[in-house]
Amino acid sequence: MNPTRFPVREDEVSLSAIRAQGAGGQNVNKVSSAIHLRFSIRQSSLPDFIKQRLLALPDQRITADGVVVIKAQSSRSQEQNRIEALARLQEMVDGVSETPRPRKPTRPTLASKRRRLDTKSARGSIKRMRGRLRED
Repeated sequence: MNPTRFPVREDEVSLSAIRAQGAGGQNVNKVSSAIHLRFSIRQSSLPDFIKQRLLALPDQRITADGVVVIKAQSSRSQEQNRIEALARLQEMVDGVSETPRPRKPTRPTLASKRRRLDTKSARGSIKRMRGRLRED
């Protein structure tokens, strides 16, 4: 993958430590190791076209106000979870920064059309044989 073209500035990201969910025994109950990341797309220093693409993403982590909310809790270490949350945000930005290649419209070949029609007629004849026999 390409190096990051549009890095997310850490001063634009709000990080807060929360208690992780799920199993984990005493560690989960007393240590706030999960990270809750909030990043406002509209107020960021990213280029406008990146902002528009991020806001257009059908991602449930983006709120209606244009704020990305990421929760990282896979590690027992708060620092590891912070790194993971920032990496996921950067991955999201990198994903929209790549311009998709335009699609070249193609047409099916004559041979593929013939194959398709041959299989259709063969299938139709099989189905015709399933009917009741008529005695005319």
